[in-house]
Amino acid sequence: MAISIHVDVVSAEESIFSGLAEFVVLPGEAGELGILPGHMPLMTRIKPGAVRLKIQGQDQEEVIFVAGGILEVQPGRVTVLADTAIRGKDLDEAKALDAKKKAEEAMSTRESELDYARAQAELAEAVAQLAAIQRLRKPSH
Repeated sequence: MAISIHVDVVSAEESIFSGLAEFVVLPGEAGELGILPGHMPLMTRIKPGAVRLKIQGQDQEEVIFVAGGILEVQPGRVTVLADTAIRGKDLDEAKALDAKKKAEEAMSTRESELDYARAQAELAEAVAQLAAIQRLRKPSH
């Protein structure tokens, strides 16, 4: 049996995942973070992107899209507090493409700096969702 760590991925609306994983990979602010059992305590912000979990007994990774949030690593436990979290299988490519298009249009016709910043954040989230969808479509090694 592989060594594991308990992982909770929660959003403001619901608990998305709670269980044991062999490792977790997620988008930190300074780059991709890999968390294995025994990782030192850590708290950091995460960017929009895919949280990948290697679940015990499963060949394929579980993928959860997060729209940013906070990562907390404690001995034996990883907690991802996401602004928004969507299971990979529930991502909608058409909606993400539409959101990307709307954000790009809003950036080009901005009326204020606040509108531009909001559109930038929406664009980053849509692009991250599309990247997560592409990652899900790639065959697993």
